[in-house]
Amino acid sequence: MPQLSKRVETFTDSVIRRMTRISDETPGSINLSQGFPDFDPPQILLDAMKKMSSGGEQHQYPITFGSPRLRKCIADKYSPILGRTIDPEEEVVITCGGTEAMLATVMSVCNPGDRIIAFSPVYENYGTDTILCGAEPIYVPLVPPTYDFDRAALEDAFRQGVKAIIVCNPSNPCGKVFTREELLYIEELAEKYDAYVITDEVYEHIVFPPHEHIMAASLPGAYERTITCNSLSKTFSITGWRLGFAIAEPKVAEYIKKVHDFITIGAPAPLQEAVCEAFTLGQEYYDEMLAMYSRKRDIFCGGLSEIGLPHTVPQGSYFVMVDISAFLAREQFAGWTDLQFCEWMVKEVGVAAVPGSSFFVEDVNHLIRLHFARSEESLREALRRLAQLKKYL
Repeated sequence: MPQLSKRVETFTDSVIRRMTRISDETPGSINLSQGFPDFDPPQILLDAMKKMSSGGEQHQYPITFGSPRLRKCIADKYSPILGRTIDPEEEVVITCGGTEAMLATVMSVCNPGDRIIAFSPVYENYGTDTILCGAEPIYVPLVPPTYDFDRAALEDAFRQGVKAIIVCNPSNPCGKVFTREELLYIEELAEKYDAYVITDEVYEHIVFPPHEHIMAASLPGAYERTITCNSLSKTFSITGWRLGFAIAEPKVAEYIKKVHDFITIGAPAPLQEAVCEAFTLGQEYYDEMLAMYSRKRDIFCGGLSEIGLPHTVPQGSYFVMVDISAFLAREQFAGWTDLQFCEWMVKEVGVAAVPGSSFFVEDVNHLIRLHFARSEESLREALRRLAQLKKYL
């Protein structure tokens, strides 16, 4: 038989989704690996989805690049933040989740042989998106425990002749929120070396004070070379609806539309119409959501500290990195990888995590990622189970 794709040959399956499958196969386990909530979206969305299921044109193909109503909702929301009037016809593209927004964007700006910078630890899709485009990823480390980057190292990466840099803000998996000064420096380098800035901002509303989320595209002179990828999944707890979007200047957006058209044709039409109702929610909704996640962060991180598990406290998002070095130093776990530890933990302890090595380009084998997008009851039960780990120390 002919040889299959050399590009795909280098991929593994998604370790995040693999751990979810293992969790699903383990009766009673609590899945703290794949980051989706176990609670309902806002009632206004449940009601809107029920209404949209009753029939009509919304069950047929949508306009390829998105419902006019939804594009207007997004343009109206982000125009004040970006300090300019966003044209919903020319600058907004609705995609099948933030995942497709990122892939379509990378395919729109890259040619085979181009180079793209990403920070490590890195969300696993960015590298595969780059490789699928025939481009080469270049990684710049975010250094634990603060996950800051070295400015000289970043400029060294830009000097290699890059087409773009991907910035996840807040960062999955480490929960870093990039400061205004850091984003200004990134944009300065992008202008100096004539590169695009591609941002993934899906956790924009889950940022814990005193940190604040700043859209890179809102910085002075940054909009024309910055492409914002985002999703409605995390903000409204609808990860299964697969609704994302990209905002870019018209020429770039036109390219994203073309790629999107040939990848998926369009995002789910009835769900696009239903989610528009979420944009009627006022600031009170976002404040309550942040307060909810702040409580969950306090419960979960406080519980990990009581157990004695070293961990990060995220500045944004709902992910926590836990250090398992003490376990791997024990004879019982000698020679184990973080993946083996995670597979053991879900079966023996009943809590699923993601091995940190799936996010780091560097040789990191002592971290695992957990998340707290679960009900408080689920989090407390997960902590009760994780407390069992103390007997292995």
